[in-house]
Amino acid sequence: MTSHLLAAKDLTVGYDGDPVITGLDLVLPESGITMIVGANGCGKSTLLRTLARLLKARSGAVLLNGEPIQRLHTKQVARIIGLLPQAPIAPDGITVSELVDRGRTPHREWLGRRNQHDDEVVAEALALTHMDAFAERSVDALSGGQRQRAWVAMALAQEPDILLLDEPTTYLDLAHQVELLELLVTLQRTRGTQIVVVMHELNLATRYADHLIAMRHGEIVAEGAPGEIVTEQLIAEVFGLASVIVPDPIAGTPMVVPVGAPHPIDPEPQRAPTAPTDAPEGTA
Repeated sequence: MTSHLLAAKDLTVGYDGDPVITGLDLVLPESGITMIVGANGCGKSTLLRTLARLLKARSGAVLLNGEPIQRLHTKQVARIIGLLPQAPIAPDGITVSELVDRGRTPHREWLGRRNQHDDEVVAEALALTHMDAFAERSVDALSGGQRQRAWVAMALAQEPDILLLDEPTTYLDLAHQVELLELLVTLQRTRGTQIVVVMHELNLATRYADHLIAMRHGEIVAEGAPGEIVTEQLIAEVFGLASVIVPDPIAGTPMVVPVGAPHPIDPEPQRAPTAPTDAPEGTA
C-alpha cells in the first residue's frame, strides 16, 4: 500500500453553538497504529469524522498529501481513507455478504459490476473477521458483537490505505476485542495500512498503539509512544482519575491502575466566540 500524509492545520470544528475543536494542529504518522484517547465529549470522534471528510471545518483544513481534503473527488478520497463510525446503521434486510460487498464501491467503475477480485476481497474480509459462516444471514439478525465484526469486514473490503475506526471494540466481549486489535496489527504489518483508532479501553490502547494521542477539551495535550507520555499526571489531567502506572506484564507497555473514584475534570476554559468560517469548497 501507499503511505499518505493526513494532517490537520489550525482546525476548528463544531456543531451548533460553541466549537468542539479549536485551532488543532496534527500530523498523523504515516505508519503504525495510532490510538486517540480521552474522556467523553473531548472531541475524539469529532476529530475522526473531520479527518474522514464527514464534517466540514469551520476554519482551518484537513490536508491529504498536502491538498485540502474537501477539494478532492469523493471517490479519490474513498479509495484512500476508510471509516468505521460509531453505531453504523445497515439498510433493512441486507445480508452480511451484501454489506461487506459495499466496501468495494469506491473501486468500481460507474456501472458498478462485480468482478472476481471483488469476490476474493469480500471472501477474505469475511474470513479475517470470522464472519464467513454468517455471510447469508441478515445483519438485523446478528448479535451486537457479530454486527460490529460485519462492519469491520466491510471496512477491510474497501482496502483503504488509511483506516479510521471509531470505538471499534464497542459491543465486543474481551476476547473479541483482543482478536480485533490483533487483526489490526496484522493488517498494519502485512498490508502497511495506516490505522487510526478512537478507543475507550485505555489499557488496550496503550498496549496496541505505536503512537498515542491524548485529548482534553478539544485539544491535544500529549502525543507520542505510550511508554513516553503515559504518566499518572497525564491520566489525572485527561480523565480526572488518580492512578498508578505499572508495566503491562505481557507487553511491558504502561498499564493504568485506578486507585480511587474519579474526580471532575477541570472545567473547559472560556473561549472567545468564534465566527463560522467557510470551509474549502467540496462535498462531504
